[in-house]
Amino acid sequence: MSTWTADDIPDQTGRTALITGANSGLGLRTAQVLAGKGARVLLACRSAERGAQALRSVAQAATGATPELVRLDLADLVSVREAAATARQLTGDSLDLLVNNAGVMAVAMGRTKDGFELQFGTNYLGHAALTWLVMPALRGGTKSRVVTLSSLAAIPGKIDFADPNAERKRYHAATAYGQAKLANQVFALELDRRLKAAGEEILSVAAHPGYTSTGLGSNMAKSYSNPVVRGIIGGAHSLGQVVFAQGTRMGALPQLYAATAPDVEGGDYFAPRGLGWLRGYPTKVATVPAARNEAIGEALWGLTAKLTGVTPDPV
Repeated sequence: MSTWTADDIPDQTGRTALITGANSGLGLRTAQVLAGKGARVLLACRSAERGAQALRSVAQAATGATPELVRLDLADLVSVREAAATARQLTGDSLDLLVNNAGVMAVAMGRTKDGFELQFGTNYLGHAALTWLVMPALRGGTKSRVVTLSSLAAIPGKIDFADPNAERKRYHAATAYGQAKLANQVFALELDRRLKAAGEEILSVAAHPGYTSTGLGSNMAKSYSNPVVRGIIGGAHSLGQVVFAQGTRMGALPQLYAATAPDVEGGDYFAPRGLGWLRGYPTKVATVPAARNEAIGEALWGLTAKLTGVTPDPV
């Protein structure tokens, strides 16, 4: 694994992948690589225009089935339900891979259409609901996997079970992002535990891209209305990109490894192997202690069901 690259991915012909946030950044790179290895790729995107542009790009890379677009707004549970139904219909309930990739990072305070704090609702609740809703299709796949993206921000993160949507406490963008990405990691391992307990062959794993140059940072800056704040955040982001960030070709490797490598096991977590897990080739790393805490996993599972109104699967 020390110098594993996309060239090491085995042939994906006959496999179908659903990738959220596939219109740009890590999601687009993941879609291009999998399509280039023969997979049928469903691009789940919020913007129809940007999705169409990405679809053309992925189609140029495809060596197998023609890629398709699925409309998905993770900040709207109606859209999540519709996207899951579309994916199940398109695949005939035979889905081999779900990559929960999309997200927003440290944006100004906002709410989803269902009233959730924007980062918790988009990065976590939308993906959890989508995963449960497409589980029948994953059961119909072959050696199916769910890959959920977390972040280094999960390390200091904490889940506020009493006020997860910042309805009473003061909102802090970085704290909310850490909570959402920790929730992603906790969910991935709780899903793995429940799949194993149910005797399912589906793997649930997690990955994070380290410090990778994507559109998240610029979108973060744009979310702030105050021009001074926007300028400070944008400047800091630009400096970080130059000094520390790696490109999406490297940044996507942990999730690609999690999605395709033959030696992956349920509950695994992959990250760049360089200093501080910021950049480099993919390697297996330890999850944060909270993700291994079964009481936290069970509590998040129940909270997610309560907030989304989606029936957990497996129960």
